[in-house]
Amino acid sequence: MTGAKKKGGGASSRMDAPSGSRQMVVRVKTAKQRSTSSTLWLQRQLNDPYVSEAKRLGYRSRAAFKLAQLDDKFHILAKGKRVVDLGCAPGGWCQIAVERVGAVGKVVGIDYLEMDAVEGATHIQLDFLDDSAPARLKELLDGPADIVLSDMAAPTTGHSATDHIRVMALAETAYEFAAEVLTVGGAFVAKVFQGGTEKTLLDRLKRDFDKVSHAKPSASRADSAEVYVVATGFRHAHSTSVADSDT
Repeated sequence: MTGAKKKGGGASSRMDAPSGSRQMVVRVKTAKQRSTSSTLWLQRQLNDPYVSEAKRLGYRSRAAFKLAQLDDKFHILAKGKRVVDLGCAPGGWCQIAVERVGAVGKVVGIDYLEMDAVEGATHIQLDFLDDSAPARLKELLDGPADIVLSDMAAPTTGHSATDHIRVMALAETAYEFAAEVLTVGGAFVAKVFQGGTEKTLLDRLKRDFDKVSHAKPSASRADSAEVYVVATGFRHAHSTSVADSDT
């Protein structure tokens, strides 16, 4: 199935907070079969301007604005670039990547979940940890990747230390994959939690890239602990595993 296209022409050069008339606050009553937490989540969704804007523009999720704002800041999704989106479902990041790299670029998303096709992108339903994944992606990209994106996050437990460990494990695994497919000069973007990137991963990124930064796009909810690590200017993959201790 062909995914929804962005309405109203091409992408704007910047995506700041949605503007316009003041939005009326919607309050949701707790139904008999709906928990209090579900009610609060629904109320937050109904009153989130990014949710409304994503629907208006035809994006799969509000998360699309996070990548757009990161790209506005770091300028990584240039025309003609080859992009890999790890854990791509439901496809919002693929949509932004397609808009910004243009028809001369290539976008390949990979996820073990089913996902409706995004026009202009290729989707592989496969766990990126599968041994065949790096070779298949390079084949689809006609070479190594210029950018590897990861907005993956494990389900939260409510225990901050546990959640931090889980999301960092995903970020580390994502970089292990990225190091196999990135070209020299490439970029890596991954979700981490506040508190920054763990030292083992951060040290490796600093060895392998010219510049490593942290950023929290305005589209990230204020009460969310998520931030993003953005590494640019890939030099080469260091042989030391991110799981190893520094010596």
